Amino acid sequence: MPWAARGILLARLSDNGADYLLAVKGNQGKLHEAFEKHFSSEKINDWKGGSFKTTEKNHGRLELRLHIVSDIFDEFVNLSFDWKGVKTLGIAVSARMDEETFDPEDISIRYYISSAELTTEELATAARSHWAIEGKLHWKLDVAMNEDDCRIRRGNATEMLAGFRQGALSE
Repeated sequence: MPWAARGILLARLSDNGADYLLAVKGNQGKLHEAFEKHFSSEKINDWKGGSFKTTEKNHGRLELRLHIVSDIFDEFVNLSFDWKGVKTLGIAVSARMDEETFDPEDISIRYYISSAELTTEELATAARSHWAIEGKLHWKLDVAMNEDDCRIRRGNATEMLAGFRQGALSE
């Protein structure tokens, strides 16, 4: 999303009393770098603040999650001017295990910013709710509609078919 459009969207959310929870990705350069610097895996391992842990078993896999939140501090104060109303920094660390096998490659760290003052449990719930919706939609599109197997690439046919599939699911 272009910077100007993002700023307008966040301003409208804030002006209308709504809060946001946004995943921080690599394309948000300075913000992502600040998270990696201030929340390295060593710092997360030695975290002295509150945390919330969850365990979930699905599809033969065990997933362990650790959630932590932090107030805005130091370097993030300057970055908060670009992200209107940001009050909470959140981190979700997840590790997956198949049966009894653990692969260190299956550890992921996701970063979040929110305009709400969230507890660790609220962050965990909000982040999981978002991914549950995403996962269900993508699963339906792939399994029920075979979207991943579709090889139509001519003109704007890909976008048109995606629209038809999503419209069919919303009925």
